Amino acid sequence: MNTFTKRAILAATAVSVALLPVAAHAAPTPTPTPSASAALPKLPTAPVVRLGFFANVTHAPALVAVQLGLFEKQLAKEGTKVEYTVFNAGPALIEAMKGGAIDVAYIGPNPSVSGFTTTNGSLLKIVSGATSGGAQLVVRPGINSIADLKGKKIATPQLGNTQDVAIRAYLKEKGLSTTTSGGGDVAIIPTDNATTLTLFRRGDVDGGWLPEPWASRLVLESGAKVLLDEKDIWPGGQFVTTNIIASQKFLSAYPGTVRSVLQANNSAIKWIAKNILPAKDAVQEQITKWTGRPLADNVITRSWGNLRFTWDPLPATLKKSADDAVTAGLLTLNPGALNSIYDLRLLNSVLKAAKAKSVTAGGLGLQ
Repeated sequence: MNTFTKRAILAATAVSVALLPVAAHAAPTPTPTPSASAALPKLPTAPVVRLGFFANVTHAPALVAVQLGLFEKQLAKEGTKVEYTVFNAGPALIEAMKGGAIDVAYIGPNPSVSGFTTTNGSLLKIVSGATSGGAQLVVRPGINSIADLKGKKIATPQLGNTQDVAIRAYLKEKGLSTTTSGGGDVAIIPTDNATTLTLFRRGDVDGGWLPEPWASRLVLESGAKVLLDEKDIWPGGQFVTTNIIASQKFLSAYPGTVRSVLQANNSAIKWIAKNILPAKDAVQEQITKWTGRPLADNVITRSWGNLRFTWDPLPATLKKSADDAVTAGLLTLNPGALNSIYDLRLLNSVLKAAKAKSVTAGGLGLQ
């Protein structure tokens, strides 16, 4: 165990703050800590839980929990082992869950919606939030307004992904057309993020609506500028970037194990709030472990300031994103199709036991 990990585990053990969703870039206002948490009822647990996530700063709560051993510590209480699988994209993770290879996972809102709707609501439930924010429209100098995007090529990470949906809906609102084949007033070019960086440097695309850390990489490494921060178009500046899903089969059979995963996630979010610099180091160690290369210090610092880590799933923003996908012709939804996508009962039981504020499913499921 390296020196950082020893210090971090000691710090994690020492953390004692009230359960509050907090900003990624600032410690929360001190609040009284409940003297004790109410006992939670015993629930069925699994011998093994297979947990999926991305080696990305937007999945920082997962990376911190892995680095500090929070999942193992929580799950060991019930004799459950945890196995990790890292993914590069949401659709691949959803396919793994469909194949029974993943039980619980950190993932973006649009793949969650797709996995739910394409299985007629039988595959998964969203059981918690994890991250908000962290997406920007970054462009080359000389593009100074949305109107200037006409005739330009703008990259997104994947056709139908969260950022792809966001830009198509936003441009339509501003009177600019797009098509799924790259036509219209603005050519939307779905491209792997790493390739977008290369294309931008070569002048083959004019910018991108990108998640962190890629928006920061274009700005800091390739001279792009921010034309729009997505948080500026959402009420309160918050929108769901990463949530936690559980397969319905696993959730039904082993609710105690899912609850333990959520407890570890909450502990990671609290620890991040009180240990900003060590949290960045923890994320860097995990990114390096899984990808072989850390982010540049200035990139992770800029990215971190654009993110907020919270277990609140922000259901209204998921619903708006899904509606935008329908408007863009990327998703078909029957009336009420998302009405049962959330099951927040386990999360709220944990929050209630800690005398913390409950979260809402916004009419889209159980709470």
